[in-house]
Amino acid sequence: MLIRQSERCLILIFNFHFGCFLAAYLEYRFLFGPSCWAHKQLCGRRRVISSRNKTTNLCTRTQLGAYNKNNNNNNNMTTLRNRENTRIPETEQQLGNSSNDNNNGKPAVPKEKSDPMIYIIFVSLLFDLLAFTIILPLLPSLLEYYRVNDSSGLYAWLTTRVRWFQQLLGAPDRYLSVLFGGFLGSMFSFLQFLASPIVGSLSDYYGRRPVLLICAFGIALSYLIWACSSNFALFVLARVVGGISKGNISLCMSVITDVSSVRTRGRGMALVGVAFSLGFIVGPMIGAMFAIFSDKSASGGAWFVLPSLLALGLALGDVLLLAICLRETLPQAKRAREISSALSYGLQLLNVSSIFKFAAIKNVPRKDTQALRTIGLIYFLYLFLYSGLEFTVTFLMYHKFGYSSMDQAKMFLTTGLVMTLLQGSVVRRLPEAKIKSYAIFSLYLIVPAFVLVGLAQTSRMLYAGMILFAISTAFAVTCLTTLVSKYGNDDQKGSVLGIFRSLGALARALGPVVGSIAFWCLGSKITYIAGGLLLFYPALALQRARI
Repeated sequence: MLIRQSERCLILIFNFHFGCFLAAYLEYRFLFGPSCWAHKQLCGRRRVISSRNKTTNLCTRTQLGAYNKNNNNNNNMTTLRNRENTRIPETEQQLGNSSNDNNNGKPAVPKEKSDPMIYIIFVSLLFDLLAFTIILPLLPSLLEYYRVNDSSGLYAWLTTRVRWFQQLLGAPDRYLSVLFGGFLGSMFSFLQFLASPIVGSLSDYYGRRPVLLICAFGIALSYLIWACSSNFALFVLARVVGGISKGNISLCMSVITDVSSVRTRGRGMALVGVAFSLGFIVGPMIGAMFAIFSDKSASGGAWFVLPSLLALGLALGDVLLLAICLRETLPQAKRAREISSALSYGLQLLNVSSIFKFAAIKNVPRKDTQALRTIGLIYFLYLFLYSGLEFTVTFLMYHKFGYSSMDQAKMFLTTGLVMTLLQGSVVRRLPEAKIKSYAIFSLYLIVPAFVLVGLAQTSRMLYAGMILFAISTAFAVTCLTTLVSKYGNDDQKGSVLGIFRSLGALARALGPVVGSIAFWCLGSKITYIAGGLLLFYPALALQRARI
């Protein structure tokens, strides 16, 4: 028995390392391979240099031949020199034309190097997202554990408070963990919605580095509390601390903006995409692998101690990395002069009415304001429905199909790889003129995806629905973000995207609890079919919108 477990452990570890290598290699090839912008610029630069050398050699031979032919005729020396002086500007003009022809009519520009801080942020985000996603396949099992073993009494107290509502609706007892999971997910996202604008405003006054370090330390503290959470109350406290500290994502985006130019910002954001993809591919696999070889029957919650300690180790590694390697990226001259002025914009992002109206975006044409409000509303409705169904899918796998943590991790791996391949090979190459068309396509595609998940009776049907879900997800948010970024003046782009992200955070704060209540009351089949059909509305609204 021990030998079989050892063999199984070795196979899982090998598959895990191979998957990490494959994902990283594919991300590198798709984002920085021969078809990427930097490679094209470099090859174009080489062609320009080669063309210049050929043109220069040709002109030199012509000039030397003319000089030798007229060398014995002193009366023509002045004429030759005049010709040479005339040819030199012509040669320079030819070089310029050659340069333009080899670079699509634009002057060749040397490749601009990215600031090393971008790579520090990439590693920091990777550590953070790996730690964050470890818990995803474990959450249903964790809540079932606390239902049986909670010593604080919080789980039992909450159960009695919703019992009357449960009897009124006839909801089954076994779905109670889905309801509590939805409340925890919404609470985490709501705290993140509250914290992110305030954290961003504080960083405008105090600088990025100290505020980012505080956030990273708070995240590490939340994993420490999770490792010690022998009861449900401590686990809830861990999620509260983690949600308040989760403003680090928006801060990392701010750091990339600080240290990048318009030309290098795309490369920086591409690395952020790599970090997210790898985090959501590898993190759930790590959590499931550690949970498999822990004793789930042990008292004191020992089975989830190993995953939580690994998350803590990654978070502490993030703190150490930022403390040693990260320099301040916001100069004193560019900081807010008063903390009150810095907080005023952040507080505007907490005003629900203001963010739906994009009230902070002023001095733009009326049609642009209307377009922003339309895209913002579509984005909110889409993410509200999407996040509610997405959050409960792990509970559907657990209750309906009996999936273990490893089975759920394999599902996350499959969907993550599909999204990574599409984002690296297709999404980043979409022409601007077709962004709206692909956004509409992705919003329509999510409808049959969730309907299939709701109707699924076999794992094959479930996987088919989740693959459609992954294809839609790969396009939707990126295309909608690109659409909204076209509006506003140049100095308002950051504000537009900040409001847009706040709408998304608010949707993710409300979606999980509403989706979990529907799952708890109506069951998975009705919830997913109804939710999928409701997603027709954002797709139709975007198709009819004049943007």
